[in-house]
Amino acid sequence: MSSTQTTSSSPRKRFLVQPVMLRVVVGLIPCLVGAVVFFGLRALVVTGVVLAAGMLAEAAFTLRQGKPVTSAVLVSCLIYALSLPPTVPLWIAAVGIVFGIVFGKMAFGGFGYNIYNPAMVGRCFVYISFPLALTAGWVHPFPSMWQGWMSWLPSVDAVTAATPLRLIHAGQAVPLLPLIWGNISGSMGETSAVLIALGGAYILYKQAASWRLATGCLLGAFLAASTFYVLRIPGIPDPITFMMAGSLLFGAFFVVTEPISGPKTKPAQWIYSMAIGVLTIVLRCWSNFPEGIMFSVLFMNTFVPLLDRAVQNAQKRTAGKGMPS
Repeated sequence: MSSTQTTSSSPRKRFLVQPVMLRVVVGLIPCLVGAVVFFGLRALVVTGVVLAAGMLAEAAFTLRQGKPVTSAVLVSCLIYALSLPPTVPLWIAAVGIVFGIVFGKMAFGGFGYNIYNPAMVGRCFVYISFPLALTAGWVHPFPSMWQGWMSWLPSVDAVTAATPLRLIHAGQAVPLLPLIWGNISGSMGETSAVLIALGGAYILYKQAASWRLATGCLLGAFLAASTFYVLRIPGIPDPITFMMAGSLLFGAFFVVTEPISGPKTKPAQWIYSMAIGVLTIVLRCWSNFPEGIMFSVLFMNTFVPLLDRAVQNAQKRTAGKGMPS
């Protein structure tokens, strides 16, 4: 048997190891650990179901074509799972990631060709299709740091807990300390600024994500939130609280930095990421949705080819003017 035949039949070829994507997986681990600490072992089960469903959805397309499942699907699954509420029904979690992988990634030709962020496509689908399951199942986190590792889910008596953004919309003050540590209701992996920053710093240090995209998103959000706060628009808290509440930090480090659906040219990356930050704050203030990062990312994904093309054309014109006649 030839070496080529041996390689093609190797089980390892059914899974493509992408070191950059695996670094992002490592960066997401602190958020996953926090999800278990705050909301119990059910967070691990939800994540496991999502990983299994997402990998099977991609395998249904790639393996029949003789191509491997990519490490990128692990990133999409983890981001999607950590953006869900702890009480989400398991079947809804599975349906959402299958939809995201199939229609957000494989329908465009698979890894490297997707226009939209697959995790956000799946999240948007279940958010619109099953709004009660995605918005009415919030719980208070466990009071003890170790209780989550020995419990399934916080008490059902706390299911009516409101997220920080809903409290802000209701005109209530939200203390800053719980937003920093994460012991507050919200999506499984999006409540702790410390854990998100830890994972985000890791992927930026390992160059698994663009610092321009993360910085631009946070800068755009900060400028918009500060402007609205200075103008004394009703219901707008101080910019730091507004940015730490919800999924903005998580989105800035792990969603906006998705390399395939984002711009490739540096100026376009700044425009794209800052627009997402501004849009997120605008949607929080004036839309019916308390959170805006998901819709902002999908909206700006649409304009990525135009942004890159505009930057490239501008660079060509500039280079042409600088050439001697």
